[in-house]
Amino acid sequence: MSTLVAPERPADRPIRTTGSRQERNASDYKELMALVKAEGLLKRRPIWYAGRAALMIGLFAAAFAGLFALGSSPWVLLLAAGFGLLFTQSAFFAHDGAHRQIFSSNNRNEWFSRIVGNGVVGLSYGWWMNKHTKHHTNPNKLGKDGDIDSNAIVFTPEAAAERAERDGLSALLMRYQHLFFVPVLLLAGLELHRNAILGVLGRTQMKHRWVEGALLVLRLAGFPTIVFIACGPLMGLAFLGIQVAVFGLTMGGSFAPNHKGMAIIPAGLEIDFLRRQTLTSRNITGGPAVAIGMGGLNFQIEHHLFPNMPSINLGRARRIVRAYCAEKNVSYTETTFIGSYRIVLRYLKRVGIRHADPFECPLAAQLR
Repeated sequence: MSTLVAPERPADRPIRTTGSRQERNASDYKELMALVKAEGLLKRRPIWYAGRAALMIGLFAAAFAGLFALGSSPWVLLLAAGFGLLFTQSAFFAHDGAHRQIFSSNNRNEWFSRIVGNGVVGLSYGWWMNKHTKHHTNPNKLGKDGDIDSNAIVFTPEAAAERAERDGLSALLMRYQHLFFVPVLLLAGLELHRNAILGVLGRTQMKHRWVEGALLVLRLAGFPTIVFIACGPLMGLAFLGIQVAVFGLTMGGSFAPNHKGMAIIPAGLEIDFLRRQTLTSRNITGGPAVAIGMGGLNFQIEHHLFPNMPSINLGRARRIVRAYCAEKNVSYTETTFIGSYRIVLRYLKRVGIRHADPFECPLAAQLR
């Protein structure tokens, strides 16, 4: 069941806050942080992460053994989907390291994520960190969060209006973007690999660029070569097509439910950290299966509030955060996985026909 509240509010009505209320709001996060620390939820979980690493290594070893055992058999295509899932889980693992969740040393976390991200998954750690840091700092904020920038899909009414004025064909396609949102996710894996390559080749400042480049070449050229040797050219192409599609679907499908359709923050509006993170994030319920499938990111509110908290602890933090938000009258949104996609697709449909109101969200109720 979703706890989202969506009050009506004219789009041209300014949001006003008093200085004293802003000061009180800013202190709320410190109080919540103290509650979480008292429970020991920010402490590292080395044994859990070591077990997770051993499991991933074992699964990859079994998958490669199965690849050569099945060869060009049609059954190998099922294994292709399995590789797609393994690469997604590896990306979640690298994500935890990038957020300094695994090791006490920042340097070790960074190198772990760089090696796993580039060498195993085929994503650029440097490119991703630059993008993801901006997202965590200003989630769903216009002009700040690259995750709501428009490409094939338009995520904001402002971008929809601009595109409609510029191109009539784009306006027509936008009206139906909710119908091809999920199919587009099948191509998300290719887009991630493309961005990794462009990121390493680009001029944006990046630490250890040559290391990242070498690891990307090893992954993006080496893995297909192994597949072609094991399966042959035709079955190898089919294998890679399925693997990349499953990877894109599971990666995009894990991130889309967390923020799409939530509050869009205007470029000039400043909100305290607690409300900025909770009003723009959505948790996904469903138990251990959902938590494993989404790498713990189903607890998106807790992850945004405490990005360096080990992902295994986020479920325990949920109880504290939810009770605290209820006490402070801060909207805490969660729904099922299917429910989240209903919300996302409905939102994309409304944006596409230019009827979406970016202020039709909990933001107005919290800050009016």
